[in-house]
Amino acid sequence: MPNVTERLRVGLAGQAEVIVAEQHTAPHVGSGHVHVLATPVMVNLMEAAALQAVDGLLPEGFQTVGTRLDIRHFAATPVGLRASARAEVVAIDGRTLTFRLTAEDECEPIGDGTHERIVINVARFDQRVQVKLTARS
Repeated sequence: MPNVTERLRVGLAGQAEVIVAEQHTAPHVGSGHVHVLATPVMVNLMEAAALQAVDGLLPEGFQTVGTRLDIRHFAATPVGLRASARAEVVAIDGRTLTFRLTAEDECEPIGDGTHERIVINVARFDQRVQVKLTARS
């Protein structure tokens, strides 16, 4: 197996953002009743930022998948404000990548945490998924 992480380095960073609209709110995604940025949407931004940090740096046929999230969402972002997330690679251990996550809106920090992703061989991953589907029948 090739060294699939050879092009990855601590310090790589990515960012993702969204202007909060009704479809990004807690009532719309089913995570609450207040019309502000939903925690699952903030988590999605954080994961997108992590993906962006390493996108294009893995060999053909390899991708990352999320395996762990530990986040806090501590400030509300109303509809109409921009929310952004940043992910920075802080550790690489074999195929496991650890990211430090931050999120903010136009006024203040709104969340933080850590995220782990593992580098996978897409073909092998797809085979295991198919075995699981077959076993269910």
